[in-house]
This record gives sequence, structure tokens and C-alpha cells, in this order.
Amino acid sequence: MTPSAVTHTPAASPEAAAAHFAARLAFEADVSDVHADLTAGAPGIVVVDSRHQVGWDQGHIPGALHIPTARIAELAPDLVARDATVVTYCWGPGCNGATKAALAFARLGYRVKEMIGGFEYWAREGFAYETSAGLIRTAPDPLTAPASGIACAC
Repeated sequence: MTPSAVTHTPAASPEAAAAHFAARLAFEADVSDVHADLTAGAPGIVVVDSRHQVGWDQGHIPGALHIPTARIAELAPDLVARDATVVTYCWGPGCNGATKAALAFARLGYRVKEMIGGFEYWAREGFAYETSAGLIRTAPDPLTAPASGIACAC
């Protein structure tokens, strides 16, 4: 019998697993949850696009603030309320720009979460994004979201 690649390293105890996954949810939000909160007008959430101007111009989440990571310390105090929960995003899962931006906000004393998936998954899930030409919306990628466009309700 072939040994298990999954259980070669034993799974954590249920208590350790619960602590780990609860901590991840305290630091991260997915694009569907961010979209749901923005659509519902949930109070106290500020979404920040941390990319350079070229990325912002290519497309960004409607209502997001554009604060490139290098300018967060300079601009955030004047643009973001201290009691807000900041949600940072960058290009996508292959980019750690949102992580760097979240760290910059945390160092300034803000409550912050990183939007996992970034702009890439926002667009791939079929959510509208804004460009200088107006709003763009593409069909959901069936590998990332239900083809119906409804939330997966995870």
C-alpha cells in the first residue's frame, strides 16, 4: 500500500485547526464577501486598491480608494477614517501587494483585512469593475464562480 501524502504529516488537533482557521478569517476576506458588503452598503468598510496608476486605470472595484502601497503612510490619515475596517487588494493571488498594503495600514493602527484573490478574482467572478470607459462586466469564469452569477454561499 502506498503511504498517504495527505496524512504523512498528521492533521492538527481540532482545537488547533479551529484557532488557525478563525485567525485566517480575521485577516482575510474573499471577493464575494467584499462584493456582498459593498452591494449592501455595509458601514465602516473601506476598500483600497494598492496598485500603481497603470493597474488602477486598467480596472478597479467601483467605490475603492486608490492608494498605492508606497503612499499609504502619507495619504491614509487624510483619506481613511480611523474606525474603518480597511480591505486591501492588488492584482491577484500571485501578487503580495495587498499583503504589503495591509501591513502598512496595520502599522498605522488600522483594522485591516486582505481581499484574497485580488482584482483578478473580482473580474473572474463576473463582478463589475470600473475603467475610464465606464463599468465593465464579464461573464463569471466557471472555474471560480457559478455560471449563474449567484454567490456560491460558502
